[in-house]
Amino acid sequence: MRSVQPAELTACDREPIHILGTLQPHGFLLALEGPDLRIVQASANLPDLPGRPAARAHGRPLSQALPEVSAPIVDVLTADLGQNPGQGGAAYLGTLTLETEAGPCAYDLAAHRSGALTVLEFEESAGEAAAGNLDMLYPRLRAFIEALHGAGTVEDLCGLLAADIRQLTGFDRALVYRFDRDWNGTVVAEDGNGVLPSYLDLRFPASDIPAQARELYRRNRLRIIPDAAYAPVPIVPVLTPSTGAPLDLSQSVLRSVSPVHVEYMRNMGTAASMSISILVEGALWGLISCHNKTPRRVPLPARNACDILTQTFALQLAAKERGALAEQRLALGAIQARLLAFMAEEETFVEGFLKHPEDVLALTDAGGAAIVTDQRCHLMGRTPTERQVRGVYEWLSAEHAGAPVHVTEALSEEYPPAKTIADTASGLLAISISEKYASYVLWFRPEVVQTVRWGGDPTKAATKDPAGGPDRLHPRKSFETWKETVQGRSRPWSVPEVDTAKDLRAAVLGIVLRRAEELAALTEELQRSNKELEAFSYSVSHDLRAPFRHIVGYAELLRSREGDKFSERGRRYIDTIIEAAFSAGTLVDNLLTFSQMGRNALNRIPCDMNQLVEDVRRTMIRDIPLERTIRWQVGPLGRAQADPVMMRLVIENLLSNAVKYTRGRAEAVIEVGREADRDGDAAFYVRDNGVGFDMAYVAKLFGVFQRLHRVEDFEGTGIGLANVRRIVERHGGQVWAEGILGEGATFHFTLPIR
Repeated sequence: MRSVQPAELTACDREPIHILGTLQPHGFLLALEGPDLRIVQASANLPDLPGRPAARAHGRPLSQALPEVSAPIVDVLTADLGQNPGQGGAAYLGTLTLETEAGPCAYDLAAHRSGALTVLEFEESAGEAAAGNLDMLYPRLRAFIEALHGAGTVEDLCGLLAADIRQLTGFDRALVYRFDRDWNGTVVAEDGNGVLPSYLDLRFPASDIPAQARELYRRNRLRIIPDAAYAPVPIVPVLTPSTGAPLDLSQSVLRSVSPVHVEYMRNMGTAASMSISILVEGALWGLISCHNKTPRRVPLPARNACDILTQTFALQLAAKERGALAEQRLALGAIQARLLAFMAEEETFVEGFLKHPEDVLALTDAGGAAIVTDQRCHLMGRTPTERQVRGVYEWLSAEHAGAPVHVTEALSEEYPPAKTIADTASGLLAISISEKYASYVLWFRPEVVQTVRWGGDPTKAATKDPAGGPDRLHPRKSFETWKETVQGRSRPWSVPEVDTAKDLRAAVLGIVLRRAEELAALTEELQRSNKELEAFSYSVSHDLRAPFRHIVGYAELLRSREGDKFSERGRRYIDTIIEAAFSAGTLVDNLLTFSQMGRNALNRIPCDMNQLVEDVRRTMIRDIPLERTIRWQVGPLGRAQADPVMMRLVIENLLSNAVKYTRGRAEAVIEVGREADRDGDAAFYVRDNGVGFDMAYVAKLFGVFQRLHRVEDFEGTGIGLANVRRIVERHGGQVWAEGILGEGATFHFTLPIR
């Protein structure tokens, strides 16, 4: 989409249109200071009155320079006006006729505050009494208000407003112009007599009405230019004597307009214009823009009627928009309530979402959705691929980390790779569902290709200043329809949709937090129980070691000294006692080691993993029968941060298992290696070509007293691998295994590198 360049907008925004220092010539101005309303500035067209030349007015109190101004008006200037300093424009004070040297002239008086000054303006009355007669205006005002209540849509309201404003003012064309979120304006309603071309449905760029002009429209609701070919009248002196600053004319009725705007009007083919601001709850919603091919004055009563019509329209508009938003909020609230009920029924909120994808999508009127965490990605509806969604997730995690909500209708403008997924994800609404981790619910909207009809090429032309000054911006010369195809954008997300997503986020965080507290309480109880169990295991295993050793020792002593007195059966009984007691003692030793794993502090140091493996291997070789053939394959293992005593126990268990379960092989192959690092952790493995195991039972492999082979075939207590898992997990790593029955097994574990 083509947009006006930032340099162009900045140049427009810097134009000081509120302190141009000139007026339109259909009236004059006085700047008054102090309690005596002394004239400190005046427009150069201040008329000469009989016996009172304009030049002598400067420095004199208003009562001396213009005694025709009545006492009630003076009271307003000194009292009421000071309490209500120009809210919504100037205050109109009535009509005054002055006997000038050129003859009597009627003026409509308006006043406002400008800092410490009171600005009093005299606008020449338009003289169209019939058009501005209150008796003529009242029926139209009443009919308009009644029609507003019957209008079904915002478009109907705008159409009524355009028609009535044009009839009240007599302009050739009246437009209702609405701003979007980027301050581009679109003509949403129009009424005309055919003299000027139609601009209905045309869009105009934000640079046509720059920021400071929009602020003036917000502060001063009604502005009129009766004749665009006017010669500006300067204010004398240019600077206010007491402040040394130009006079701020933001609230002025007669203020000159920017030369760029005058050129804009000429290029548009209009000689007169009037604009009325549409303010909804204090914000600038749009404008009513009226144009005439020839110069045209609008009487003050008619302008006041237009202002009343517009304010009434704005109230009805606000009510309709609030009503529409309220209906949407109610509908979305019902969907949200259902989702919360579904989440409450499930173990996790994710399951509640996944079982009801239609409600998840309806919550924001999205085409697709995804729940993405560091480990999982669940897709619903029409979405990009999981890999592409992952890309969006990583971009959000990096660029908008910590933001609870992110909304865009043009994702590819922020995240260029999204151009390839525009058909499913041109719009994105994302909520973070974790205060600690990067976890999101993402809603996607597909691209909606639009043909935008601009009122002429929106590009502003700049010409070089021959004197070497800054380039001067010019408005476009043609307002012929200029079409543009807009791609890469979805329908915008509405305020209720975004708010409902925020509410859902709060609810999800509440559910997660509540369950986290429940889990924390459960974890605390389990930790307490585990400590008690560890203490019990330690005490029992420690106390049982001596009795079992005594049994083994005395049984062996009995066999050696008195064995020749026993029968063959008796000697067999003694051997069974020794073997059973020895096995029980080994089991107790292993239990003691297991219980100590949770009690001993970790002494983490950089460990040379190759050296640890070699030390364990050399010790084990002494106990391996000479007739066995074992081929060891140990690769470069590098270093890891670990407790060397505990890590030696891990390696002893894994290598002893590999030696034990390859006992039936003609040549046993035991391989120890290092894999590619995983998320900053070193990954190791021990692989053998032994008896292997069935992967259906892998979950039992690391449990205490869990065995996958008969004790008659392979000795052991079933605690070794439980020790391995406990040690690795205490280091912050993970352990897992893969096996094929009859072909071998591989045990993997990870350890922190640093």
